[in-house]
Amino acid sequence: MRDYSDIIDLEHHKSENYPWMPDEDRATQFAPFAALVGFDALIEKTAQEHIRKMENK
Repeated sequence: MRDYSDIIDLEHHKSENYPWMPDEDRATQFAPFAALVGFDALIEKTAQEHIRKMENK
């Protein structure tokens, strides 16, 4: 295991280019997202069509 005694007491880096991001915004950037918008609805529609076809046989 590495000994961090050489850096443990260093001051936290603060960017000169970017303002500090609030915790609420920081959490948002890691929130789940829908990469394929509308894909779930298409799957549901297709499933319902197949169910109707099976019921009508």
